[in-house]
Amino acid sequence: MITMTIALIAHDAKKELMVQFCIAYCGILSRYNLCATGTTGKNVSEATGLPIQRYFSGSQGGGEQIAARISCNEIDVLLFFRDPNSKNPAEENDMTLLRLCDVHNVPVATNIATAEALIMALERGDLDWREIGNPAL
Repeated sequence: MITMTIALIAHDAKKELMVQFCIAYCGILSRYNLCATGTTGKNVSEATGLPIQRYFSGSQGGGEQIAARISCNEIDVLLFFRDPNSKNPAEENDMTLLRLCDVHNVPVATNIATAEALIMALERGDLDWREIGNPAL
């Protein structure tokens, strides 16, 4: 069985929400490979004990590293908690990341409500398309 990979990214104002989300769904997340941008990964790992492959922080190119993995079909789900209320200097990079998810058919959640829907779909087995053949692969 191939284990799916979930990427975690959170803007500064949403990092604590990501930590709380991962604490709440730690049991489900523990069944998957996790990767994250630097600070988000550090915070989640420290709070949950989950092993997380950490990339650079977002400001140092971590989002681009995750985007490259999406382009290579190495990321199966992206949880990207964005802050719509603050000006983000990396907005163009964020849009590129979301575009790549669309191009490569990667489910993405940009808020907690959608993230919960994706996690529950994972729990039910609804998103384990690698076992039945992902048309994007």
